[in-house]
Order: sequence, then C-alpha cells, then structure tokens
Amino acid sequence: MVKTILITGTSSGIGRATAMYFAKKGWNVVATMRTPERETEFTQVPNIIVTKLDVENMGSIKESIAEGIEHFGKIDVLINNAGITSMGIFEGLTDELIQKVFKVNVFGLMNTTKAILPHFRDNKEGMIVNISSMGGKIPMPLMSLYNATKFGVEGFTESVSYELASQNIKVKLIEPGAVKTDFGRRPMDFHFNESLTDYNQFMGKVRGELGKMAGPEMTTAETAAKAIYQIVNDPSSQLRYVIGEDANRLIGLRDKLGDETYFQSMRERYS
Repeated sequence: MVKTILITGTSSGIGRATAMYFAKKGWNVVATMRTPERETEFTQVPNIIVTKLDVENMGSIKESIAEGIEHFGKIDVLINNAGITSMGIFEGLTDELIQKVFKVNVFGLMNTTKAILPHFRDNKEGMIVNISSMGGKIPMPLMSLYNATKFGVEGFTESVSYELASQNIKVKLIEPGAVKTDFGRRPMDFHFNESLTDYNQFMGKVRGELGKMAGPEMTTAETAAKAIYQIVNDPSSQLRYVIGEDANRLIGLRDKLGDETYFQSMRERYS
C-alpha cells in the first residue's frame, strides 16, 4: 500500500528536497507551506498535493491535515521541518523576535504534532520526525536564540517519544549540520543593535569563524532528503540521527573532550 507523508515548510531547502524525493520514491506527499498559491513545480506532480499550513495558526494546521487525509485517505508520517533562524548578540534581540522564533520552531512543531496525534491513534500507528539541528547539541555564539529553540525540540522529542511508544507511534529526531540552502544566510537572519559597540570585535571574530564553516563539509538539501528517506524507513527504535560530516565530527568531538575541555577550547577560539 502506498504511504503518505505530510511535510511542513516545503517551500525551500530541506523540506522542498524531501517532498520531491519521497514523491519520486512513490509516496503520496502533502507538501505544506504558508503561500501555496505561489507554488508551480509541485502542482505538476500527481502524487503531491500542496496545502496551506502556517505553524503559528492552529486552524491552518488542522485544515491541512484534514485535506491530506481526505485526498489520500490516511497520513502515515509527519515531518516537522518548518523553522526559522536568527543570529546576533542576545542583548540586541527584540522581545518580538524571541517570541517569533519560539512560536515557529517550538510551539509550531508542538501544535502540528498535537494535531496529527488523534489520526495516528485512530490508525494505531504513525511516525513523527522532528528536524532539529546540530545546534540542538552544540551551541554556537551569536545563535543563542536558535540554539535555545533546538534544545527545546530535543527535550520535547525525547520525552514525548516515551509516551507515544505506548500508542505504537514512532518518533525520530534528526540533527543536520550545515546545509547548502539560504537558511541562516539571508540578511534578515542577522540581528544587531548598532548601539552595542562593545560587541563589535567579538562579532567580527565570530562571523569570520562561522564563515569558514560554509565549506566542502556542508551537506546539500538533496543529500539530506535521501538520508531522511532512509531514516523514515528504518524499522529500528533509534531516536537520534545525525546528518552531515560536520555534525558528526563536532558532536563526536564534544562527546570525546567532555564539557570543561570543550568549553575552554570554544572560549579560546572566539575570544
């Protein structure tokens, strides 16, 4: 029987590549985005339907899920992929921005998960895949807000996995490294209050170091999509999966060094 997957945030990046890859593999795909009226490529693929879903709007979440069920009869897998980032000195971030990033990255993910659970329980099976980040394990300077939301996703996912196992619902958590998309590299993703001149030297050093990460180790969205397909089809009870050479290296390095040595090396690198 053909399976159906609903993916949030498919207008670009990992979400878009994943939707197309699953469709090519014969899955039915509910590709969701905030502005489906702009979509032209997915609408030409017979086993993809495009629905409007804004993770900040519970009504649109429920409507998108209902539309997917009505069209394909059942949803087997939910991928919580939608997310936004922000970079900058924490002191310079506005309250509005802090709330916005948490609303999308944490509360939006929680709301979409909650909305799909009655359907999964009725079917006595299902799978939820939450896209976290290596930033959910390895905090980086200038990314305190983004890291905080991904740490939240990590904790929520691990905790809820115990509950949902009792309902035969699998939960998986994916921690990608740097991916070759525009995510995190748009001017709108950087936030800095120019009056905070005391941070100028630190900002310059950190941004230079972070720029070095945009190198050959970066994973393409298409490679990430292939890995996600394999993860979804993994029958094991494994919870966490790491994608990307950089993520595997850095997460492994922190585990090897231990907290104190790792903290000291990071302070020396960015001081």
